[in-house]
Amino acid sequence: MTLSQHLSGRRSIAIVRHGETDWNLARRIQGRTEVPLNATGREQARTAARLLAAGPGWSGLSSSPMLRAIETAEILSGALGLGDPYIDHALWERDFGPAEGLLVAEAERRWPGLDIPGAETLDALAERAAAGLLRTLEEAPGTVVVAHGALIRSGLTRIGGAPLPRILNCEVWILSRDGGSAPRLARLEPAAV
Repeated sequence: MTLSQHLSGRRSIAIVRHGETDWNLARRIQGRTEVPLNATGREQARTAARLLAAGPGWSGLSSSPMLRAIETAEILSGALGLGDPYIDHALWERDFGPAEGLLVAEAERRWPGLDIPGAETLDALAERAAAGLLRTLEEAPGTVVVAHGALIRSGLTRIGGAPLPRILNCEVWILSRDGGSAPRLARLEPAAV
C-alpha cells in the first residue's frame, strides 16, 4: 500500500523534525538558542522532501519560529512547491533555561530527568505541543509541520498515549484521523512511499 492510499480519506498532517545542527551532532542542548543547520541537516531536509513528495499532495507548511526549523521548512517548500511557511509560535522548542548550551550528559547529571529549575516543564511542553498539533490537524489538514525533537516527542506521546523513542533529525511522522475517531500516529518509513 502506498502512502497516498494509506492516507486516502483521512485528515492528516506530516510532522518533521528540523535537520541536524552542529549542536545536535555534539549532543548539546539547543532549546531556544539559534543554531543553523549544517550540511548534513540540509541534506536530511532534501531527503525528507523526497519522502513527502510521494504523499497525497501537501497543501501547506508551518514552522517553528526557530532558525533551524525555518531553514528546514524552506528546503521542504522549495522541493514541494508549498510557498512560505506559516510561522506558528506554538511550535517553539522547549525553553531549557539554564541547561541551554550544555551537553546532554552534563545536564542529565545536574538535573536527573531534565527537571530543570527555570525551564519549561515537560508537562507544559506536552500540553502546548499536543494542542498545537491537534489544532493544525483540525484546521489545516494537509499541512507539513516543521518543529523540534522535544516538542514532537512530547506532543505525539500526549496525543497517542504511549511514549515514543527519540525523534531523529528530519524524521517524518504522520498524524491522521478518520472523522471523529481517535488520532493515529505513524512514522513514515522510506519503504512506505
